[in-house]
Amino acid sequence: MKPVVDEELCIGCGNCMEICPAVFQVVDGKSKVIDPDACDYAMCCEAAEENCPVKAISIAK
Repeated sequence: MKPVVDEELCIGCGNCMEICPAVFQVVDGKSKVIDPDACDYAMCCEAAEENCPVKAISIAK
């Protein structure tokens, strides 16, 4: 699984970072993927995707 953040949609709410801090971090008001490989063992990226209020996160499987 490889998470991707659409920075044009992202509002920087931080939900993804709270759910999956090993993968996401908010930088300059936008979510960034800091370790895409962490998704494979953290198993939280799908929850981050589901809880994004603007649907800015997608998971490439």
